[in-house]
Amino acid sequence: MSSVAARARVKRRRNPRRLVRRAGLNLLGLLVFAVIAFPVYWMMSTAFKQGGEVLSYEPQWLPTRPTLDSFRAAVERDFFWSSVRNSIIVVLAVVALSVVLAFLAAVALAKFRFYGRRGFVVVIFAVQMVPLAALVIPLYITLSAVDQVNRLSGVVVAYTALVLPFCVWTLRGFVAGIPKELEEAALVDGSTRLGAFVRILLPLVAPGLVATSIFAFIQAWNEYIIAYVMLSSQDRQTVTVWLANFITGTNRGVEWGTLMAGATLTALPVVVFFVLVHRRIAFGLTAGAVKQ
Repeated sequence: MSSVAARARVKRRRNPRRLVRRAGLNLLGLLVFAVIAFPVYWMMSTAFKQGGEVLSYEPQWLPTRPTLDSFRAAVERDFFWSSVRNSIIVVLAVVALSVVLAFLAAVALAKFRFYGRRGFVVVIFAVQMVPLAALVIPLYITLSAVDQVNRLSGVVVAYTALVLPFCVWTLRGFVAGIPKELEEAALVDGSTRLGAFVRILLPLVAPGLVATSIFAFIQAWNEYIIAYVMLSSQDRQTVTVWLANFITGTNRGVEWGTLMAGATLTALPVVVFFVLVHRRIAFGLTAGAVKQ
């Protein structure tokens, strides 16, 4: 093994083009990471700065005197806690509904053969291609007809319809990858179809359920357009609409420090949720088959 590794190292040394290409790809990856991460860093850095540092024409890369005044002002701003509560209610309802409905639809698409199955898959793709701005007016008219405008329940229905196609398609791949022999073996051993579904299919598709819940959570928490159009009362607005009021709802200009603090607080739930469940995404179907 050592001789094989030594020959591989010599081969890599004799191929400078490969080294140059690898270094170029690494530099490109670092550049892309810097472009993506810098706005997040600047947001968090500005949230801890004093007012003079925030408005300074000379960029202050690090806060010289860190302060929590901006966070205190954001938390004490009107309708902050009610907006957080509304967002949590909407997100939990959307995640629960989308995961359950998407799982049942994915099982039907992957395990059963019925008329119109391929057409349904094509419709799922087509829905993903429609811009969200084109759906706002039809959604508003439809929800207005059933008295769901300016209601959190109407926003939940709209968000669920928004994330459901992608969730169905994602879970379909997980369900289709489960061998039929596992379910058949459970039926031969005396288990009912419902028992095989609960003991075999559900544990194996757990990584897909987690990945789908993360997508639904992020989409529902960060969505702004539908909430802004559907919710007119400030006590029913979500946290993204509340955050937009920093720009449109003040006569003293934009309070950048408080705005960045509010944006940081708004981003925290998504980060915390991802950190708590991201390990489940790495579990493959094989790991799920052997874990009891």
